[in-house]
Amino acid sequence: MERSEAFGFWASKKRLAALRKGLALAVILALSLTMVVPLLWMAAISLKAPENVFKLPPWRVDWRWSNYVDAWYPYGRPVLTGNLWDDLKAVLFQKESFWWYTWNTVVVTGLSTLGVVFSSSITAFAFARLKFPLRNTLFVIVLGTLMVPAQVTMVPTYILFAHLGWTNSWLPLIVPAWLGGGAFNIFLLRQFFMGIPFDLDEAAKIDGCSTFGIFWRIMLPLCVPALITVAVFSIVYNWNDLLNPLIYIQDSSKFTLALGLNQFQSLAGDKTNLMMAAATVVLLPILVLFFAGQKYFIQGIATTGLKG
Repeated sequence: MERSEAFGFWASKKRLAALRKGLALAVILALSLTMVVPLLWMAAISLKAPENVFKLPPWRVDWRWSNYVDAWYPYGRPVLTGNLWDDLKAVLFQKESFWWYTWNTVVVTGLSTLGVVFSSSITAFAFARLKFPLRNTLFVIVLGTLMVPAQVTMVPTYILFAHLGWTNSWLPLIVPAWLGGGAFNIFLLRQFFMGIPFDLDEAAKIDGCSTFGIFWRIMLPLCVPALITVAVFSIVYNWNDLLNPLIYIQDSSKFTLALGLNQFQSLAGDKTNLMMAAATVVLLPILVLFFAGQKYFIQGIATTGLKG
């Protein structure tokens, strides 16, 4: 009797569904902890005194907020004179400080993201909505570049930029973003464009709209989630990019955050708490960006490739 009651308890579809949801939630929480715990540990170390960095328990912190100031100005804190304008310039525009690296990174990331969004969207529009010879063949070739490792093209690309006189400048980091935007972004936006009914194009042409007008006035407003997704990918990539700045930039006044953080690693030496403080601050804008655009980011990924 007891066994039959037990079988009857699990025979309920609602109870089985609740059990599946509970197991799924447990798995998601376990996987999330593997991602979150290292970040929390990094933040905890950034607030510790040097002698307590590796002491247990790891969540016990000393709340040393001065670590962030010491890390942010690796060559010494700015000297304040009492003049508001001079002090503001000293704090925000001190060269070879992380403020300076932040301004450089914002410029490079902003211009690169604009280039990626515009060039990849207009290229994807052409592949999705226009008819021209060898369209599918060219699109397959573009997708084929995803299988080419960056290390293969690194040397010829550097030689090209060196002949153009672009080394030790931001041009190699910005200009390529305006020349197509990358195969993955083109593929993502093309799939989104393919899901928009072609009747809109025909109606716009009847009303006298040009091809660029269709792209600018009709297609772009409809694919805002996909554009935000591409923008988020581009911002995260350029914000964290270390390899390209390391190859092309030698002047420390042009360093980005990733390059400045790499240099700070050698300056900090065994000061792990300062290194973690600098890494935490560099990571924060990306976290804020993701949570702010999470709704559009997930919507852009979920709806890409669905037919309208």
